[in-house]
Amino acid sequence: MAVEKCNREKLAVNCACTYSCPTRGKCCECVASHKARGEFPGCLFPPEGERTYDRSFRSLAKYYKK
Repeated sequence: MAVEKCNREKLAVNCACTYSCPTRGKCCECVASHKARGEFPGCLFPPEGERTYDRSFRSLAKYYKK
């Protein structure tokens, strides 16, 4: 089965990051670069969490506590 090409323009428009980034719209590259730094990508955070630039698990977890 062939893998579809990413629609980077569409992904970039829907990207939750609030700052310009070289991996905008390149989700696989974005996730890989954050993983290499021991971080989570901003798209996993709600808007108020994304704007803190704290990509730690502790920061992410506080937004999803039940």
